[in-house]
Amino acid sequence: MADKETPKAKASIPITGMTCTNCAGTILKGLEETEGVEKANVNFASEKATFEYDPNKVDLNKIKETIAELGYGVATRKSIYPVTGMTCAACVGHVEEALKSVPGVVSVGVNLASEKATVEYLESVTYNDLKKAVEDAGYGLGPEVQALEDVSATSARETRKLRNLLILAISLAVPILILSMFVPEFPLKVYLLWALATPVQFYAGLRFYKGAWGALKHRTTDMNTLIAVGTSAAYLYSVVAVLFPGLFTSGGLKADVYFDTSSSIIALILLGRFLEARAKGQTSEAIKKLIGLQPKTAMVVREGVEKEIAIDDVLVGDSIVVKPGARVPVDGIIREGYSALDESMITGESIPVEKKAGDEVIGATINKTGSFRFEATKIGKDTTLARIVRLVEEAQGSKAPIQRLADVIASYFVPTVIGISIVTFLVWFFAGPQPSLTYAFLNFVAVLIIACPCALGLATPTAIIVGTGKGAENGVLIRSAETLERAHKINTVLLDKTGTLTKGEPNVTDIVALAPLSQEEVLRISAAAEKPSEHPLGEAIVRYAEERKISVLPVTNFNADPGHGILATIENKTVMLGNLRMMQENNVPVGDLEQIADRFWQAGKTVMFLAIDSKAAGLIALADTIKPDAAAAIKQLQHLGVETVMITGDNRRTAEAIAKQAGIDRVLAEVLPEHKADEVKKLQTAGKVVAMVGDGINDAPALAQADVGIAIGTGTDVAMETGDITLIRGELKGIVTAIALSKRTIGTIRQNLFWAFAYNTILIPVAAGILYLIFRGGVPAGLRFILGDYGFLNPILAAAAMAMSSITVILNSLRLRTFKPANF
Repeated sequence: MADKETPKAKASIPITGMTCTNCAGTILKGLEETEGVEKANVNFASEKATFEYDPNKVDLNKIKETIAELGYGVATRKSIYPVTGMTCAACVGHVEEALKSVPGVVSVGVNLASEKATVEYLESVTYNDLKKAVEDAGYGLGPEVQALEDVSATSARETRKLRNLLILAISLAVPILILSMFVPEFPLKVYLLWALATPVQFYAGLRFYKGAWGALKHRTTDMNTLIAVGTSAAYLYSVVAVLFPGLFTSGGLKADVYFDTSSSIIALILLGRFLEARAKGQTSEAIKKLIGLQPKTAMVVREGVEKEIAIDDVLVGDSIVVKPGARVPVDGIIREGYSALDESMITGESIPVEKKAGDEVIGATINKTGSFRFEATKIGKDTTLARIVRLVEEAQGSKAPIQRLADVIASYFVPTVIGISIVTFLVWFFAGPQPSLTYAFLNFVAVLIIACPCALGLATPTAIIVGTGKGAENGVLIRSAETLERAHKINTVLLDKTGTLTKGEPNVTDIVALAPLSQEEVLRISAAAEKPSEHPLGEAIVRYAEERKISVLPVTNFNADPGHGILATIENKTVMLGNLRMMQENNVPVGDLEQIADRFWQAGKTVMFLAIDSKAAGLIALADTIKPDAAAAIKQLQHLGVETVMITGDNRRTAEAIAKQAGIDRVLAEVLPEHKADEVKKLQTAGKVVAMVGDGINDAPALAQADVGIAIGTGTDVAMETGDITLIRGELKGIVTAIALSKRTIGTIRQNLFWAFAYNTILIPVAAGILYLIFRGGVPAGLRFILGDYGFLNPILAAAAMAMSSITVILNSLRLRTFKPANF
């Protein structure tokens, strides 16, 4: 009989970036060439692509990537939801599969440590669709987390619930232990133990049964399965021994009860979960601090009257008053007043920044001195703070490649442990010392209880949460866990010159005019030609002319030649203003001007040659100083073993002069903007792991090509989405911080994974009774409390070890909170 064919899924996705029917044709061709996609159609008018696809061959995320590679986009939403009921790495897999099964879901990332799911989906998907899928899998999905919403209240409720259950379990487990171990036999003793153990098993331990049932409904297993099976076995064995002792005594066995084992295991595991929840809460401390920065109210001027309103009621365009000591409520531009603002909570910079009329202010920063009035320009989810929080939360919800091994192992872990526990029971029942049933049973329970996929599941995400949060505290926004992992391998940093290595604020320093023109006429013509330009050099020339009250002539036929210069028509004359290469390519002899320019180049200045009707007329020299921390940052990078390379469109002499000031290893000069990505490729071909540092706009292709793209910028318009890493403060020491933080985080993850693997590799065999083969009944007196007479591990101690394994991993991740960036 032929295999039943998998039903095809249908999708209709909104496309962005199409400008003509040819665009639709390009996308259609790309979809038709994608394996698993059938019956594709792209409608330019509705801007939608509809198709059928085979989920076994391709998913919506792959289709989205295909469209992106063609140069277009897919309009999706990305939301973060709190998830309840997860206890181990296997749970993460179950929730991810449940969410991915919802038609229209593009990608899913679930984080065990933060207990959140980041879901990217099409507009057709509703919250109820996602919630139903997760609940069917045996877990809970809370409403979407808003821009600056603190979900710690949900975590706090869960922690309180765990605490109450723990108190109940301990208050009953302790008397059960005392009765079992220290009180002589008396009538009805076993019934009293049974009565005390039952609430622990079925009330305090109800969450384990719920989790195990949810997994069973989907024909899978998780940590709850191990606990439910192990404790139920001990409890039910004891119930049978109480009700039908003859079943044991007829075979010459003692009708022992293990109510102390079942109740103590549940109490210890709840203790572990409680401590784990407390510790996990601390891993998200950085994001909670950021969320807590936003003021709850704002002092708004409406109809000439100052009144305090809720932050959610602020509108774009509102006039807001900020008094000394108050926090700025939202992003905006100062219209009146002067002050100094503490922006350390956003940028990490401790020195207050002076602000005057026309300057931007960032929401959540603190007004230190004067009072001022500003106009709100960004509110709600659009503020800098909200975007930072969102980006950090998405990074914390992503997965690092190093986690994949743990995820694969976790998917097989529980079934394997159940198999080992069954084999353990059979081996000791048929080949163990007497009473063999007792030892076989206790070893069976010990194996189930000591196995811990939780440590595996928490090893990576806890470190990622602390690491990305620590980065945000220091003005370094890391977009994903994958970026954080890649960054520790960086061995070459490629830095763009203008605006990255230098301040990006060039100033005119020298003007040379050839007769019959004067310096003023050279400046007038050059400023006129550059007036329509947005290049920093052009803006500097225009600004210099305006400062000297020089009137600018009208321009026609303006044309920019990226990497070379500009062409324009002024008073019916063809004006060319650009670098030496532009003059050479247009056959304009510059004569003695080249020797004069050479002197400027050696001083690290940029030279713009002016030609009128193909004849050299003069030149303008500009200087752009390197950033104050550039030389120290380059030195630190070299100390980390990272090669530094500067890339620029300037000629080699200017570039080498700047590089010498900064102490840079290599220079790539006279590189056109469109060729920067090619230079990145060349370095990668040579075996380098390259980080490209640029402004995120002109350098977008190079940033995308690099192994790690680092966008550098300042203010509210910092391009957080353009690079893998964004340096909010615009200082180069952020590169050092990012690489050092990545190395520290990956080191912590490796330690966590080593501990998690070592714990399970060593202690599961111990719980299975391997030490019996070593001690053969001769266990040293000091170890008998742990291993008994024969080398068998007490299941209660197995539960304690299991609880401690997860806590150890979390505490190790929390050590990342001590990370401090290098001071220079």
